[in-house]
Amino acid sequence: MNRLRVGLLGCGNVGAGLVALLDEQRAVVAVRTGIELEIARIAVRSTAKDRGLSIDPAVFCTDAADIVSDPEIDIVVEVIGGIEPARSLLRDAIAAGKPVVTANKELLANHGAELFAAADDAGVDLLFEAAVAGAIPLIRPLRESLAAEPVQRIMGIVNGTTNYILTQMSERGANYAEALSEAQSLGYAERDPTADVEGFDAGAKAAILATVAFGAVVVAGDVYHEGISRITLDDIEMARRLGYAVKAVAVAERTAGGNGEGPEVAVRVHPAMVPVQHPLASVRDSFNAVFIQGGAVGELMFYGRGAGGRPTAGAVLGDLVDAAVNLTSGGPGRIGRLVPARIRSIDDLRSEYYIGLEVADRPGVLASVADVFGRHGVSIRSMEQHGLGDDAQLVFITHECRERDLQATLRDLRGLEAVHEVGNVIRVIGHENPHQ
Repeated sequence: MNRLRVGLLGCGNVGAGLVALLDEQRAVVAVRTGIELEIARIAVRSTAKDRGLSIDPAVFCTDAADIVSDPEIDIVVEVIGGIEPARSLLRDAIAAGKPVVTANKELLANHGAELFAAADDAGVDLLFEAAVAGAIPLIRPLRESLAAEPVQRIMGIVNGTTNYILTQMSERGANYAEALSEAQSLGYAERDPTADVEGFDAGAKAAILATVAFGAVVVAGDVYHEGISRITLDDIEMARRLGYAVKAVAVAERTAGGNGEGPEVAVRVHPAMVPVQHPLASVRDSFNAVFIQGGAVGELMFYGRGAGGRPTAGAVLGDLVDAAVNLTSGGPGRIGRLVPARIRSIDDLRSEYYIGLEVADRPGVLASVADVFGRHGVSIRSMEQHGLGDDAQLVFITHECRERDLQATLRDLRGLEAVHEVGNVIRVIGHENPHQ
């Protein structure tokens, strides 16, 4: 029986969940792998805090760097989050020849390429399953099972907070503020929810997925993102009437461009109107679901809990066991050398769009509005008109068009005297190709 000592950096919800879960599963892990894992040291901000764990208080300390440099620590697990000191700590652990497990999406989405290269040079593991979709196994299938697969597209729901909010708005008629408050009370959303509701969290995850899937350097700043904070109950009700559900989706795709050095990719996060028959439309509450489309395997779907201390701790433990087995066998899992990526501008991407206008209800207005669409080559697939007293609401769904043409159309519509307001513009996943 091999015995490996683990240094844990951070002991919040995920860290504490890992300690408890390993305590429950230690015997099973030992039987299956021949390895006994021990949480030997834990770095925390305060050793006085009661974390409700059955563990020797002497294990806790406040010096994370001391744990990393401890020659008796075999594997380092980082769940403190943020860029620094996590980046320096992981680099030092890797330089010392220690495998690393992390759940830090912010760090990997901004400095992943640097850390992957360092781990590759050192011949040690850098594993991060929990950084993207909680308990859902996505990174390992992309890195191993689909290593030779020409992945073309990844699309899914990767943020449990926004999915919970949109579920409450869709099913209970709660407004955005009410649904957000509920998410915060349940621990799904932070006191400052900006990272979730404005798409930054999902954008970081999308960057990581694109990096692994396409073998190219994609960072958080490459991801176009829109949040859900402007979505209204009227938008959701109109979507329902038209046969759609509103979901916040992340999309990473390999496009037709590129060069000899690396692929052209497009990565974006935004609300979308999803046909009700699409599997994503039925993903509720804090659950996540991701589609991976490949040239040989077709389409795969991964579904499960995308948030929560215990589910995420389960993914961390899976990586920890993997790192332990690899360490004893001398065969680390690697991402491989990443190549530069050409990031395609959002202006060049194509989509269908939902557009709502509030206009003066008088003759000739519809013709002037349609003329603006026509001037920019944006074709209208469907249109509805609803009375609003002296005004009218016009609702359009376009055929697929370029983003820059759509934006030019919106600018000219806002300049029409008869158009009082341009409401939310939401991308549409088409009925003709529900997995587009």
